[in-house]
Amino acid sequence: MKTLRIEKMIYGGAGVAKNGETLPFVLPGELVQIEAGAPAKVIEASQDRVAPGCVHFGECGGCHYQHASYPAQLQIKRTILLETFAVAGLTELPEIATHSGEPWHYRNRIRLRVGEVDGELRVGYNRAGATGGDAMLPIMMCPIASPLLWQAAEAVVALAKTDAAIWGWLAAAVELEFFTNDDETALQLVLFTRRPPAAGFGAFCRALQKAVPQLEGAGAALLPKNPSPQGRRAEHAKPGPQWGTAGIIYKVGNDRHWVSRGAFFQVNRHVVAELLRLAVGERKGKLVWDLYAGVGLFSRALAATFEQVVAVEAGEPAATDLAAALKGKKHRAVAMTTLDFLQAAVVQRERPDLIVMDPPRAGVGAEACALLARVRCPEIVYVSCDPVTLARDLKQLTGDGYKVVELNLVDMFPQTFHMETVAVLRR
Repeated sequence: MKTLRIEKMIYGGAGVAKNGETLPFVLPGELVQIEAGAPAKVIEASQDRVAPGCVHFGECGGCHYQHASYPAQLQIKRTILLETFAVAGLTELPEIATHSGEPWHYRNRIRLRVGEVDGELRVGYNRAGATGGDAMLPIMMCPIASPLLWQAAEAVVALAKTDAAIWGWLAAAVELEFFTNDDETALQLVLFTRRPPAAGFGAFCRALQKAVPQLEGAGAALLPKNPSPQGRRAEHAKPGPQWGTAGIIYKVGNDRHWVSRGAFFQVNRHVVAELLRLAVGERKGKLVWDLYAGVGLFSRALAATFEQVVAVEAGEPAATDLAAALKGKKHRAVAMTTLDFLQAAVVQRERPDLIVMDPPRAGVGAEACALLARVRCPEIVYVSCDPVTLARDLKQLTGDGYKVVELNLVDMFPQTFHMETVAVLRR
């Protein structure tokens, strides 16, 4: 048995002791005892420690910070962001402004595992630290999800108990995904499975709609039978039976966005309007590029203040939604990767007044950053969901003549270690 003092938190959710050991579910300053094969025992608790809001916390792999008060969570994330920048060699930076909203019931989308457990059909998430057949943790609540999403999950399980056919093909499924809009007036369901649902999918959806009237559409997504490590991802699935509408209307600010079932959209229904305000603000001009544009969250707002918006998105179905959103206007949706677009733009010597970019966790990358430097746009707004790749890219861009003039930490993922950052660069 060892006694350790926790020195700080690191990206990924763990705390680090002074001897370098990492432990989950601890807080800075705490004194803990550890023994092989057992959770850490807190001897001296931090004043920021609180009772978790979920009975599954500690077992479920989804949340990491429920044991910390919400102000402490924000401070932890701010400290981690600053340390990440420092490690990357970014020193001349502005103060970080922090933006947050309601820390519970914020998720507009959840993806649940589904399967038979002890003779019962159950839904759940991945168990923390587990892989393989025992990775599913059956759950009875999820307080970070929109209430409608959990209501729908419970209704699915209840329906399966009344119909053996529904039970059979749900038990054979891999995951269920639920997606709702800003005010929980519409709901979409995706059933991820490796075999098509038997006859009766439409009847199941109608029965579910009776239990959850907000359900507007549903579809089966057929996954590869022998998937790669990424084989559960939606882009690897082929469409199966479909029912109802193919998407929902999601209102943010003054814009109503059509979001197809399975298309990416920002997950925090309480904070997405603030994210939009930070990325767009009062900016205006002749030409703006919206890179990694998704369904057009930023493009639609930018269209009100720029003469032309060029929105770039390669992924489906988001690219199709984006094209429809900008159809018939003087703006342009481009269905290609950001890297391909930048390579062509450099050749054509195009230069916008503003670039807004919201890449996936992998970030923009060295090649695209080098092309951005050649474009020499006077202002870039970089929206990031990974502080490590953000720091890497900012280091390269600042080395090529840009200066970071604004930093915003947007807590899109309360109770977890994940964070969103909006960085503004000018040259």
